[in-house]
Amino acid sequence: MSMGRGSAVAVVLVLFLVALQYEAAQAAFYTVGGAGGWSFSSGSWPKGKRFRAGDVLVFKYNPSIHNVVAVNRGAYGSCSTPRGAKVYTSGNDRIKLVRGQNFFICNFPSHCQAGMKIAVSAV
Repeated sequence: MSMGRGSAVAVVLVLFLVALQYEAAQAAFYTVGGAGGWSFSSGSWPKGKRFRAGDVLVFKYNPSIHNVVAVNRGAYGSCSTPRGAKVYTSGNDRIKLVRGQNFFICNFPSHCQAGMKIAVSAV
């Protein structure tokens, strides 16, 4: 008995959804800065942790005095916000890591320069 085109599409869709569930179940969630949240002392927080692509960083902070900006290596080093950079402002942001280096800064005046930035490497 052969499957119709609609049945084959349904099977592929179900397999895709199962794969997505598996990936989500495997992801770890990390609160940046631990109990203190995203702050000026978060810079060393990633040290000693092993991150994987798909893990989620949770940035908790007071949005009236901080934010989170996903940046590239150059912007991380210069504490600048490139045009088109994603700026998070909820105070409870969830950001999925990609494979390789991931860089985040606070772009409120002088915050990045004062150490409010992290670099996270994900395998």
